[in-house]
Amino acid sequence: MHSVRSFLLVGLCIAVAPLDARAAPRKPPTIAPFEAVAVRLPAAPADAGFAAFRQTLAGVAQRRRFDELAHYVRPQGFFWERDSGKRFAPRRSGAENLAAALGLGDGSGIGWQLLADFAAEPSASALASSPGVLCAPAKPNFNQEDFDNLIDATHFPRDNWVYPRSAGVALQLAPHSDSAVLETLGSYFVRVLRSVTARANAAPLRTSWTRVAAPSGKIGFVAPDTLRSPAAAQLCYGKDLAGRWIITGFVGGGGD
Repeated sequence: MHSVRSFLLVGLCIAVAPLDARAAPRKPPTIAPFEAVAVRLPAAPADAGFAAFRQTLAGVAQRRRFDELAHYVRPQGFFWERDSGKRFAPRRSGAENLAAALGLGDGSGIGWQLLADFAAEPSASALASSPGVLCAPAKPNFNQEDFDNLIDATHFPRDNWVYPRSAGVALQLAPHSDSAVLETLGSYFVRVLRSVTARANAAPLRTSWTRVAAPSGKIGFVAPDTLRSPAAAQLCYGKDLAGRWIITGFVGGGGD
């Protein structure tokens, strides 16, 4: 009888063990920690006229009226840097080149949404090569030598590194809003591992959850539209001869 009870007890333990293993909480993956390179985000420009202009631009983007948009784009002298294979045509008007840069005519509406996102962007910074021109989003401030050392130490290229658009961005265990929070990210660079749930032809950081590695070594997911690349595309603004704010140029994503 004793041997039968022992056999039954061993069998019960074998049967229960897999259930206990399945019930165990999933441990998030990690990598080797890396140096946190701080990023300082510029403040929004203190210009009421500029803010009002971007509100007007947001309305134009919502209505998707190219003829209306053309009134707010420099007709001649519009510049377009880092066009990523798209063709700038000097003989076209500024509005036509802007439409080509954003993809306003592709029928998907993504270009108009991109214009709306630019209009809603609170930050902007001066363009060093063009006095009087502001470009949004603002370029972040960080120590270039520290960033170069980070790239050398981790062996991951520049386009793998992004930063939170604001303080308090959550690093979560899974790509959904009610997932467990692993930690709260600070204002520093994190390493992109991959984007998930991205819509076709849309900017991944803006539209999808992104799997990243934090300086702590923890790996998790960050919600859409909470991260930004230091080489993000910029829409640029200036004033015409009458002192009216207009769109003066576009800087494509990428570059150093």
